[in-house]
Amino acid sequence: MNKKILAMTFAVGCLVLGSCASKKDLENCQNENKELTKNYQDSKEQLAASRARVASLEDQLAQAKKDYAALQGSLDKSLANAGQNNISIEKLVDQINESNQYIRHLVEVKSKSDSLNMVLTNNLTRSLSKEEMKEVDVQVLKGVVYISLADNMLYKSGSYEINDRAAETLSKIAKIIKDYKDYDVLIEGNTDNVPVNSSAASMKNIRNNWDLSCLRASSVVQALQNQYGVDPKRLTAGGRGEYNPITNNNSDVAKQRNRRTQIIITPKLDQFMDLIDKAPEEK
Repeated sequence: MNKKILAMTFAVGCLVLGSCASKKDLENCQNENKELTKNYQDSKEQLAASRARVASLEDQLAQAKKDYAALQGSLDKSLANAGQNNISIEKLVDQINESNQYIRHLVEVKSKSDSLNMVLTNNLTRSLSKEEMKEVDVQVLKGVVYISLADNMLYKSGSYEINDRAAETLSKIAKIIKDYKDYDVLIEGNTDNVPVNSSAASMKNIRNNWDLSCLRASSVVQALQNQYGVDPKRLTAGGRGEYNPITNNNSDVAKQRNRRTQIIITPKLDQFMDLIDKAPEEK
């Protein structure tokens, strides 16, 4: 009888120990899963930025190939008609070399710009919380950084006045803008195609969606200047009304996507003008 009791006690002990071990394994798995999820999100963000840079470089390379092919065609034609062509082969070769050098220069400048944009985008996305990222979309398209903010996150309902909830997000965006002093900033308001209800108290003196989009952009510009210290010389406010949709207006969700304000960050125009001035002269 004592042996039976002893055996049963031993079996129960094994079950208890096994249960504890399983619980500990489960906790370890859960912690590992959290870490993997975080790593996956970070990798996803880095991949998106890398893809944008690759696309921009591919565009630049394609244009360089077209320019080179055109010049090479001119050289071939000149060689075929050397006796009748007044342009010397040596002069054309010099032009090709100068053009190739200019193309390489453009590629280097563009690559530098793309790298800065990628760092800017990464710094911005990392500064925003997961909740903010649900209402803020950040993209790099052809060397330009687009930050798209939902109107219900920025403004009071049916108004162009900025609400309190947007303050923290705008402060983070303003810090990034101030860190990159060599970039200009365009604030662009967009609406859906629903006519403005001018009878509402907050909409008085607003005739249509043109007015609303411009006033919303102006509100963001003034907030960046007055509350967060962004140099107003770098800022431009503009509205596109309902005429720049990113999707159709056939549903409430689609209309909500079209109601947005974009903060567009671009290198200053005079930098591109300097590049044009450095282009090889035709001889």
